[in-house]
Amino acid sequence: MMSDANLNQLWARALLEELVRGGVRHAVVCPGSRSSPLALACLRVEGLKIWSVIDERSAGFFALGVAKHSRAPAVLVATSGTAGAHFYPAVIEAAQSNVPLIVLTADRPLELQGWGAPQTVPQARMFGEHARFFADLGQPESSDVAVAHLRATVSRAVSTSLRAPRGAVQLNVPFREPLAPTPEPFGAERLSELAREGRSGAPMTRITPAARQPDAQAIDEVRRRISATERGLIVCGPRDEDDGFAEAIAALSQATGYPVIAEAVSQARYGGGAATLSLYDALLRHPPFAQAHRPELVLRFGGGLTPKGPQQWLDASGAHIVLFSDDGSLFDPAHRSAQVIEGSAVAACEALGLGMSRGLGRWAQGFLQAERLARNALEAAFAEQAGLNEPRIAREVVAALPSGANLFVSSSMPIRDVDAFAPSNGVALRVLANRGANGIDGIISSALGVSAASGRPTVLLTGDLALLHDVGGLLTAHRHRVPLTVVVVNNDGGGIFSFLPIAKATEHFEQLFGTPHGVDLSHVATLYGARFHRPETPAALRTAVQAGLEGGLHLIEVRTERTDNVELHRELFARMTQALGAGPWA
Repeated sequence: MMSDANLNQLWARALLEELVRGGVRHAVVCPGSRSSPLALACLRVEGLKIWSVIDERSAGFFALGVAKHSRAPAVLVATSGTAGAHFYPAVIEAAQSNVPLIVLTADRPLELQGWGAPQTVPQARMFGEHARFFADLGQPESSDVAVAHLRATVSRAVSTSLRAPRGAVQLNVPFREPLAPTPEPFGAERLSELAREGRSGAPMTRITPAARQPDAQAIDEVRRRISATERGLIVCGPRDEDDGFAEAIAALSQATGYPVIAEAVSQARYGGGAATLSLYDALLRHPPFAQAHRPELVLRFGGGLTPKGPQQWLDASGAHIVLFSDDGSLFDPAHRSAQVIEGSAVAACEALGLGMSRGLGRWAQGFLQAERLARNALEAAFAEQAGLNEPRIAREVVAALPSGANLFVSSSMPIRDVDAFAPSNGVALRVLANRGANGIDGIISSALGVSAASGRPTVLLTGDLALLHDVGGLLTAHRHRVPLTVVVVNNDGGGIFSFLPIAKATEHFEQLFGTPHGVDLSHVATLYGARFHRPETPAALRTAVQAGLEGGLHLIEVRTERTDNVELHRELFARMTQALGAGPWA
């Protein structure tokens, strides 16, 4: 039994106990006065790893990275006022990508609201529809009914963050003074043991989630359709779960005879099966191949594909599309899915393949032969290049990683380059990205959270603007000695805009879109105590990445030319598509 100095300490301890009993293992705490009882309770309650992060926006994404990797909710703690508002981008990303978070916003008491007290803003439902659940826990009160209600509500919040669709929940926690653990009588002796200590080893209220098994009748219907359809395709978009998905998809592919389009962050490409297609974007740029290989049935898992062309090809294929949704979220903006089946994707794969053994026939071999031709052409093109460019950087970073490593990829060009030019090489990797809202904010902090939660070698591939957008996240790595290898592609600006029509539509392109910054990134490494590398060849880049995997904070800057990048991408895609020839491909 813990001794509580005052009512605030009891209240905060009971709250944190319920979080831990619900499965929370990481607390990301931002400094502040009104949140003092919560911060101290994080240290008092056993079972929590505490991360002190100075900047709330970085803290939000750090917690997001922790939860994205662990799939368990992380708790965020902020003081009153605008502090919690800085969590907003991370809460939006959590909502869009179904990542569980528990946001605790400390608050001023009711009597200070609306009368100009400092650091007091309306905090109720601060995150709007982006939070799955909100509760104001009310003023701490020394009564059985109040403390029991607190514990039960916190239990419910944890359960809600994990219920499909997963996401962030907000608990607003007002405190009167004393905020420090100053001894003060509060009638603890009047509380029952249940209210004071909760249920030992269990949440106050255990909520059993709904079964995640897909509907058996719906699965049987799809199985019958598979049995009658040879020209089928399995498509795997962004998906975070670490649940044996690659193995399940590989088994389903063998059972159905269907090839697999596997996006880089699907958890089905690296370590995937024999029918895994990595260079699908290049294949589908070849009109005869794309026309000849229109599927009649598509089994879709995860989110939408990053490259626009393949997604449009699927939408226009006329195929019967079945979307398997792990958590009830939908990605079907063109409304082409005829059916959505909710539940565990792994369980769905196992059920669909039960009793089937079609193997990889002529249909799948056509895709695989085209993939081999495109891969050979890509490798030949890379072999002709002595230096580094953006597609080559993506390929070399992936090639340098050992089995079991984490790769976090920034939105904008890095995710597109990994997807298009870094095919599977037989090594099992966990590849993650913030593909919910597709922003470049909080990228460093998200990758740090992944590293902190996993304890495995972690590499971040990012652009220069995304690095500068969250450069303060490196302070967390420095303070907590979180190992991370950051590979930054520095093309002195926003490279992705050069691929868009706006690049030729205005004379003000550089000022408003290219946005060159001219920052010497070696100074960033010096500021945060990172080991700095500036490789100029593919071999030197691999060596630098492998050195970073040995531990510590490393910043690897690779300089590229933004003006040459668009044409280089076109040339590589052209070589891969030309290599396919006129067919046939099987």
